[in-house]
Amino acid sequence: MRLISERTPARQPVSWPSRAAAAVMVASAATAASLAGDGDTAWYRGLAKPPWQPPPWAFAVVWTPLYASIAHAGGRALARTRGARRRRLAASLGMNLAVNASWSWLFFRLRRPRLAAAATVLLDISNADLVLCTARTDRAAAWSLAPYTAWSLFATTLAIDIGRRNS
Repeated sequence: MRLISERTPARQPVSWPSRAAAAVMVASAATAASLAGDGDTAWYRGLAKPPWQPPPWAFAVVWTPLYASIAHAGGRALARTRGARRRRLAASLGMNLAVNASWSWLFFRLRRPRLAAAATVLLDISNADLVLCTARTDRAAAWSLAPYTAWSLFATTLAIDIGRRNS
């Protein structure tokens, strides 16, 4: 018979309320970002952009599964933790999604590419925090955040380049 230690939490049943809460949080952030973002304006088309920037349609194709992975990881990890650790994880997820959504507002609505680039750096820091908080509870969920983290690092490089070209 295998004993379960404090380091190896017992399998807990999936908590649909936790998954639903994470999905609502992610959908809210995605909606907020999409309300601000419009890559088909004269202002955006007139920006100097690097030749390695993906075509505009690629962003929706990439972000849809990334948002799904954030909802999956967040819901799975929230379902497997309680107390202060759960509150910390929820706060990390909420902050991450707020910074994530703010980028579109800073870039497209306020038309501040350099400020948006700074927001992507904050997003990268927030991603590291979210991955660490998630890993403390569920390593598989933390690993499912890897594509989001990688894309965000790419987005930071792209945002910094656009900000530099258009200062």
